[in-house]
Amino acid sequence: MRSRLRPIDLFALSMRGLFARPFRAVLTSIGIGIGIAAIVAVIGISASGRAALLATLDDLGTNLLRVTPGAGIFGQASDVPEDAVAMVSRIGPVEDVTGITIVDATVRRSDFVSKLDTGGLTVVSATPRLLEVIRGDVADGRFLEDGLEAVPVVVLGSTAAERLGIRSVVPAVRVLIGDEWFGVTGILESFPIHPDLDRTVFVSYESAATFLDGKPEPTAIYVRANPLSINDVAEVIPATVAPEAPDTVEITRPSDALVARKAADETLTSLLIGLGAVALLVAGVAIANIMVMSILERRMEIGVRRSLGATRRHIRLQFIVESMALAGFGGLAGVVLGAGITVGYAANRDVMVSIPMAGIAASVGAALALGALAGVYPAVRASRIDPAEAVRR
Repeated sequence: MRSRLRPIDLFALSMRGLFARPFRAVLTSIGIGIGIAAIVAVIGISASGRAALLATLDDLGTNLLRVTPGAGIFGQASDVPEDAVAMVSRIGPVEDVTGITIVDATVRRSDFVSKLDTGGLTVVSATPRLLEVIRGDVADGRFLEDGLEAVPVVVLGSTAAERLGIRSVVPAVRVLIGDEWFGVTGILESFPIHPDLDRTVFVSYESAATFLDGKPEPTAIYVRANPLSINDVAEVIPATVAPEAPDTVEITRPSDALVARKAADETLTSLLIGLGAVALLVAGVAIANIMVMSILERRMEIGVRRSLGATRRHIRLQFIVESMALAGFGGLAGVVLGAGITVGYAANRDVMVSIPMAGIAASVGAALALGALAGVYPAVRASRIDPAEAVRR
């Protein structure tokens, strides 16, 4: 008569054998759990960071160009004409444009600070349209406004405000630029793709000309163009602003820095996933070793079961299921731990949690597959035990 073993009976036998030594089972599962947790955390953190990066790119757009004069033939800085902004605005696909000009002045919190101590801050003159073009935001106060260009006021970049010790905008807060006092009317949010602007102090063109001997020629131009024509616009701009020396004009796309960072993050993610896979492999070897030890300890049990009618197939399946259960429990614990790490990271960085379900399913599937592979050799070895010899011992 053919022996029958229902799946539920097979599972019950496997669990009974697995938890006969619970401490060993837990320790073995921990190895799998650590590997799975590492992979899930890496995937989750990478996905969360990538989602935040893509959201930033969507907010700021990839259709912004920064135009700056390069070096001339003899190494001197090239000049951009005063009407360069107006000339660029006449290019068809250009949607918006504005310029900024570096002012030769230092900014200090008080006159007790030496003029030579710049603090790494730059003073630039700008128009009220700057924030709209580069899609910046005001953290406190307000930006430069039309109708108030002649008033000696400044707006601070986030880093500039921090270095000057100014945390909020109040009427009494002033800074000394050159020999003139300027009231602080605003502090800006950080610029993800314009870190140089975080270290900048902004004044209006009229205030710069009146109080700081500022020049009207722009030292940088920001151009927002139709995304479908951004490359064409980049090719036309040099000849537009400097027809006599177009090669001296440098054009950059600030969003390229974020795209490059995304590529670097993906490379690092692949490396870390590889390390997690190595940890899983080591855990798989540990499972195989534990299962072999279990077989040696349970020879009597195996012999009795064979004597009572269990087939070699039943024995193989029992130990493969035990091995898969070890890996499965570790995999589930690893998923929970990895997800927790991702949530903690997202909360700390104030970004949206993003854990791909496909990544979780693949991680658990990998753990089960690894458990099955790790259990094959021990299972085959167990099924070949001679029942008479096992019972005699």
